[in-house]
Amino acid sequence: MKLPRSMELHPNFRAVLFTLDESTYSRELAPLAGAYPSLRLGPPWWFHDSLNGMQRWRDSVTETAGYYNTVGFIDDTRAFASIPVRHDVARRFDAAYLANEVNRHRMSKSDALEVGKDIAYNLSKEYFKL
Repeated sequence: MKLPRSMELHPNFRAVLFTLDESTYSRELAPLAGAYPSLRLGPPWWFHDSLNGMQRWRDSVTETAGYYNTVGFIDDTRAFASIPVRHDVARRFDAAYLANEVNRHRMSKSDALEVGKDIAYNLSKEYFKL
């Protein structure tokens, strides 16, 4: 997928990419999000609403796209009562993922705390200009 030049550089163009095909994340979407500042990867738990799905997604995109080419956790559920629980599960998953990265000596504890705060709150706020 190649974006038109006018879209890839336009300061107001923004897109969040999602897919149901899990193999597409690491093969196509993560490299695109890493290359184009207007693109971000959306959380897979919209479609793969499970801890294993979250783990597979994070493992497949983080190495190529990093943390900051995602939008953190966003939700469009129509079941409003589920929103706090879904966000809590996402925050707990991301905290455990980052703790594992610290345990593996892939990042420092202070970096993990900063990334965790950004994933939970700042990435979405910044990307959607809230």
